[in-house]
Amino acid sequence: MSKLTATAPCTAHAAIVEKTGEVVPQPLLAQRVAWLTGLARDLTARLVAARWTAADLDALASGVGLDGRALPSKGWMAMRRLGWGMAPEPGVYVCDRVLRCTQEQAARMLRLALHRRRLAAAIVATWSANPRARTNNEWEALRALLPDGVSAAEIRNRTRQIRAYRDEHDAFPADLTDLEEPPKVAAQIVLAAADRQLITLERTGPRGARLRVRLPLTEAPASRRGWAWHVLPLTLPPTVPADAMLCTPTLRAKHGRVRVDLPFQTLIEVAPATGHTIGCGFDWGVNTLLTGVTGRLTGSRVISDGRPLTYDAGGVSAKLHRLRAEREHLAAKHRHLERLLVRITPTDRRYAKLSTAYEVIGVEHERVCARIRNLNKALAWSAARWAVDQAVATRATVIYLEDLATLETRGRRGSANARLSGQVRGQVVEAIRHLAAKHTIAVVTVPARGTSKYCPRCGNGTSVLKHCPAPDRLTEQGWTWANCPACGLSCDRDWAAAERIVARGLLGQHATRTHRATGTRTILKVVDGNVARARPARKPTRAARRARRTRTDLRPRPAARDRSKNRATPKRPARTTTNVKNAATTSMTSSRVPDRRTVPAPPPTRGGQRPAGHAPQPGRHTPSRTGHVRNSHHRTGFHHAQATPVLTLTEHRVSPSQATPVRVP
Repeated sequence: MSKLTATAPCTAHAAIVEKTGEVVPQPLLAQRVAWLTGLARDLTARLVAARWTAADLDALASGVGLDGRALPSKGWMAMRRLGWGMAPEPGVYVCDRVLRCTQEQAARMLRLALHRRRLAAAIVATWSANPRARTNNEWEALRALLPDGVSAAEIRNRTRQIRAYRDEHDAFPADLTDLEEPPKVAAQIVLAAADRQLITLERTGPRGARLRVRLPLTEAPASRRGWAWHVLPLTLPPTVPADAMLCTPTLRAKHGRVRVDLPFQTLIEVAPATGHTIGCGFDWGVNTLLTGVTGRLTGSRVISDGRPLTYDAGGVSAKLHRLRAEREHLAAKHRHLERLLVRITPTDRRYAKLSTAYEVIGVEHERVCARIRNLNKALAWSAARWAVDQAVATRATVIYLEDLATLETRGRRGSANARLSGQVRGQVVEAIRHLAAKHTIAVVTVPARGTSKYCPRCGNGTSVLKHCPAPDRLTEQGWTWANCPACGLSCDRDWAAAERIVARGLLGQHATRTHRATGTRTILKVVDGNVARARPARKPTRAARRARRTRTDLRPRPAARDRSKNRATPKRPARTTTNVKNAATTSMTSSRVPDRRTVPAPPPTRGGQRPAGHAPQPGRHTPSRTGHVRNSHHRTGFHHAQATPVLTLTEHRVSPSQATPVRVP
C-alpha cells in the first residue's frame, strides 16, 4: 500500500473569534489573513535575499550545520541549525510559530535554487561549441555531472538562459546568483511547519472540517494581544473521500476571499512495474492532442483491436492561440508605455494619463495570463480523465506514454494540436499519473525516437513510412497520413505511432526502471515488434439467429419490377391553384415540404418570443451551434474537445500467421 497525496481547494466564507464569539464576515476575515500572509511574505523575502550569496548556498549544499551535525530534512530546522533567521520589524510582534513557517518556505526556495545551481554549473563546465547539437561524448560528459532524473527539457532551458547571459556579458556566470535574481515570494503562509500553538485541524463530517488558526487583529500587531484564535468552518469538495487523512493547509487571500489549499492523503495499492498483459499506448499526435490504441500481449506478440482512440482539442487550441496573441499584444503595449514613462517626469501633464493606461494594461495582461493558465489546466485534466477512462474500460493495467521531453515542435509548426501539446504536455502527464494511481494502473514512458518513422506492422525498425496528406494522395509530401511501401499499411500517422508505443512498452516491460526519488517509471531500452490488428467477431443478433434457425434469408432481395407494358399509363392528378384576380381555381400539387409554422411570422422589427412551430433544438444526438454532436457517450468534460467514446475491450483471437517474431536491436 502507498499514500496518494492531493490538494483540495477550499474557501472560508466566515470565521468566529473563539474568545468573544464574534462572527467575522468574509471581507474582514480576508483582510486579517492578508495581514498574516503579508508578514510571512516580507520575512521570507528578506531571509532569501540575505542568503542569496555563493557562500551561503555552499553552506546549505554542504549539508552540515554550525555544530557539525547533518542538516535535517525539515527546512525550518535546517535553517535554525545554520543560524539563519530574520527578526520582524521593530514594534511588530510575530510569534515563533509564524517565524518557523517563514523559515520553512525560505528553505524550500533555497533548496530549489541549489538544484538549478547544479544544473547551471554542469552545463558551464561541459559547454559545447554548438550547444544546440551536442555530440554523444558531450552528452555523456554532461549527464555524468547532472543528478538523476534531470530531463532534457531542463537542460535545454538552462542552456538558453546561460547563452543569453553570455551574449549580454561576454562571459559565463560565476554562480547562480549572477545568473538569477532572488526568487519572488508569494503572499501565502505554509502552515506545514506549525504545531498546535498556531493551528489545529479536525474533521466534522464527510463533507466538513474545522480549521482553528491564530490571526492578527491589526496590520502590525505590537504584542501578543494583537493576535486571536479564529475558527474557520470549511466545506470539503466531493473529491475528498470520507476516509482521507487531512494534512496541514496553506492559507492565502485572493480577490477578497480566503483560500485554503488543503492537502489530503488516501491509501492506494501500488501498481506493479511488470507482468502486464493489456496496455494502452498514447502518442502526442500532430493531428490530435492524444491518439491511443489498446494492445494485448499474447506470448511474444502484441495484438490490437484495430480501433484508434483520439482526443481532438483543435477548438481549444485555436482559442489558446488567440489568447496568446492578445497576451503578446498587451505585453508590447505595456513595454511601450513603460519606456514612455521613463522619458518624462511626474510633473509632465501626460504622466497621469500614461500611468493610468500603464496600470490598466498591466491588469488586463494578468487577466489574460490567468485565463490561459486556467484553460490549459482544464484541458489537461479533461484529456487525462479521458485517457484513464479508456484504460479502465479496456481492463488495461498499464498506460504507456511517449517521452517527448527531449523534442520540440518541428516541421509543421502551424498545426494547432502541435502547439497545444507543447503547452499542456507536462500537465497531462502529471494528471494521468495521479488519476491512474487511483485505479492501480501503472504509467510508464517509452523512448520516442522512431515511433512515427517506422511501420508498426512490419515491426523490424527498418521499414520507413511515407507520410502524405491523405490516403488518395500517396504521391504527395505531407504529414497527416502514413503509408508503408513494404507491407501496404495505410493509416493515420498518429495511429501508427501509438501502435509502436504500446508494442515497445509491452515487449520491453522487463527493462522498466523506477526512479527512487520521484517514483516515475520509464523504459530506456527499445524493443520493437510488429502489431497485428484483429477485429473481434460481433455477436449475432436475434434476427440473425432466427434466420439461421429457420434457414431463411436475413436480408431477402426485393422482387423485380414488372416492366412489361400491359396496362395504360395512369393519369397524373390535376394541380389546383387559386387566381385571386380572375377567381379561377385550378388543381395543382406541390412536392415542397409543407411549412411547419402554425402562425404567421412576425415582422423583422418585432422582438421577443419566437413564433410557434417546431423549432430545431440541439438535443442528445443533434448538432449544436458549435457543430459538435451532443452525445452522452462522447462526454469528455470539456465542451470544445471531441474524443472517442469509451467502449469495453472484447476478447478476440488471431492466427499465428498474422504476427512476425520480435526483433530486439
